[in-house]
Amino acid sequence: MSKTRHIHKRMSQRAVTEQMLDLVKQYGEIEGDKTVLCRKNIDMLLKEVQRLGKQLQKVRGKGGLVLVESGGVEITTYALDSYDRKKNQVH
Repeated sequence: MSKTRHIHKRMSQRAVTEQMLDLVKQYGEIEGDKTVLCRKNIDMLLKEVQRLGKQLQKVRGKGGLVLVESGGVEITTYALDSYDRKKNQVH
C-alpha cells in the first residue's frame, strides 16, 4: 500500500517502523477507517507467542518432527533425528 508524505513524517517523528505498522495491520481490530492494536490484544499476543515458544522448545528437543500425510490423511509422525538410514543400510 502506498504511503503519503504525511505518514512518513509522522512515523519518523514518533519512532514508528514499517514492522510495527505490519503488526497493527495483521493483528489490529478494524474500527471504521482505523486499525487499532490495543494493550489488551498485545498482551494476548505475547501470551500466545510464549506458548508457541514453549511448544517449539519441545519440538526442538526432539531434533525436529516429521509428519507424513497423503491425500489429506495424517499417517504417522516421528522425531527428525530418530531414524538414520545410513546406520541401517545392509552392506
